[in-house]
Amino acid sequence: MSIRLEVWGDYALFTRPEMKVERVSYDVMTPSAARGLMEAIYWHPGLKWKIDRIHVRAPIRFSNLRRNEVKSTVSARTARTVMERGKGELYLCASGDIQQRAALLLRDVRYVIEAHFDLVPEKMAPGDNCGKFQDIAKRRVQKGQFYHQPCFGCREFPAQFKLCQALPPCPEELKGARDLGWMLYDLDYSDPENITPRFFRAVLRDGALDVPPWDSEEVRG
Repeated sequence: MSIRLEVWGDYALFTRPEMKVERVSYDVMTPSAARGLMEAIYWHPGLKWKIDRIHVRAPIRFSNLRRNEVKSTVSARTARTVMERGKGELYLCASGDIQQRAALLLRDVRYVIEAHFDLVPEKMAPGDNCGKFQDIAKRRVQKGQFYHQPCFGCREFPAQFKLCQALPPCPEELKGARDLGWMLYDLDYSDPENITPRFFRAVLRDGALDVPPWDSEEVRG
């Protein structure tokens, strides 16, 4: 079952993983960011969201910004040690770990996400089915409901959303083909001990980014 969602906001930051120090955004929203946004609105263990296409419906504009960030993280190993042995700390002292970092981000963004979901039968309840999930998802969008605030890459950049009834026109400057290079598709969790990123060659055609199937030859680890 498919859904078409229009999303927009003042700022967005879809960080390129090859940038180690300063944050630099991709030109457009990544499939993993779109999936995360869909899951923020409606998540259920019995379904898995898949992104089919992302339409860019605002000119691509960049802006520079300096942001305060926390430089440290609590590792999974530390978390396991605390849970199993009761030793260690599961918090960070934000005031002591704050640092300023520059970011090249997008501004005044608007996208239309075309997505569908696949069922996960082993995690479905007896009364679950495609129609039920579809109705719940559309009802939540229409009422503006979500589990946590949908965002564009970072929590401080919230996303507004609504069902897309008619596709907005493509900006004139985005007509034609534009090669965006290699883009992060998503993380591969098939091996929990070796989580790896996967990429695909992103090409924007008349403002539309077609997302290939996860298991296609176009997606590489």
